[in-house]
Amino acid sequence: MISEERLFKILLSPHISEKASISIEKFNTVVLKVLNNATKYEIKCAVKKIFNIEVESIKTLKIKGKKKRQSNRIIYKSNWKKAYIKVKKGYNLDFISNTE
Repeated sequence: MISEERLFKILLSPHISEKASISIEKFNTVVLKVLNNATKYEIKCAVKKIFNIEVESIKTLKIKGKKKRQSNRIIYKSNWKKAYIKVKKGYNLDFISNTE
């Protein structure tokens, strides 16, 4: 059993981009930024607990941080993890239409 405290820390923020908005409309898939060490099972439990929706499938991928140059030094952006969460039919989780 996963503690509630851990479940609330797993989901960091929605990832809003052009590709993410297309996947919401066409495939009923939501894109979220999650903790680097989160598993698919933990993500599924967190989404069920927080948003009260049923999850059909989850796909995750790790995004490698980029290297940026700033005058004489090199800055490394941190790595992060992204989760594509496919929601079952009849359920809706839309971040884009709620923002104004």
